Amino acid sequence: MGDLLGVAVLGAGHMGADHIRRLDQVVSGARVAAVADPDMERAKEAAAGLSAVTVHADPSAALDAPGVEAVLIASPGPAHEEALLACFARGLPVLCEKPMVPDPTGALRVVEAEARLGRRLAQIGFMRRYDSEYRRLKALLDGGSLGRPLMLHCTHRNVSSPADFTSAMLINSSVSHEIDAARWLLGQELTAVTVLRPRSSAGAPEGLIDPQFVLLETERGTLVDVEVFVNCGFGYQVRCEAVCEAGSARIGDDPTMVVTTRGSAAHEVAQDYLVRFADAYDREVQAWVDATRCGEVTGPDVWDGYAVSAVAEAGVRALEAGGRVAVDLAPRPGPRW
Repeated sequence: MGDLLGVAVLGAGHMGADHIRRLDQVVSGARVAAVADPDMERAKEAAAGLSAVTVHADPSAALDAPGVEAVLIASPGPAHEEALLACFARGLPVLCEKPMVPDPTGALRVVEAEARLGRRLAQIGFMRRYDSEYRRLKALLDGGSLGRPLMLHCTHRNVSSPADFTSAMLINSSVSHEIDAARWLLGQELTAVTVLRPRSSAGAPEGLIDPQFVLLETERGTLVDVEVFVNCGFGYQVRCEAVCEAGSARIGDDPTMVVTTRGSAAHEVAQDYLVRFADAYDREVQAWVDATRCGEVTGPDVWDGYAVSAVAEAGVRALEAGGRVAVDLAPRPGPRW
């Protein structure tokens, strides 16, 4: 491996372009060696100003490009399975944005494929595990001073949703972060999902069920509720409160700048997840680069990616059919790293 880890970035959209900037300007020990996107103009724009980088429409060509030693997948979710399996076939370590694979059947194929390798290659991009507030809450819960967690109350709000956003995506795209965060914070698998449907907001596009109220059950009896509202219109807000036997702890209360002018004071409200979780993304990618340069793989693994997809699928079924839907998790194959 060279002095700088050569990274191929698959996907040059909003997330991919931000990771290209991060690898070039923020993270140490890495460089962008290749960029791939079906939209070549978008790929060229994202790679503009970078030296010794090749641009491709075909992701396979990017994986085989000179100097590529690792891969960051930031393409749309349906393309992830093929890309992950291609990385495994080449022995390339990979950081894959969530969802690992949107459907649990495909996600399980990825788990099984990595298990056959006998070693970890993939880290999954659940970046909230790298957020300073979430890490403090995790340490507090693990320390036990608040007693057994009884409930998690979660809020997930976006200013607006993309044009192609569906009602199911509120769960399998947005709430997927809360699903992983709950599993990680509590150290428990989620076993059942119920989705309640309040009257849709006037700001929601026609036909979109927004907001939704998602209730998650865990294997040891903790309840997790999530208010997801992707067209709130005013800002990007993520909060989580743990209610335990001997106390509670809450994160996400907008620790931002307060601007005071004559007769008024205003809090800044983040408008985008790349603003709210900028530090978490930086830490996540830096940790991945550092581990990869040492021949290691850390962070959320492919089982975490599969479990989130399985819970999200149950949530979508609960949304569509109503009632409580049990989560069906397959036995975990291979070693548990």
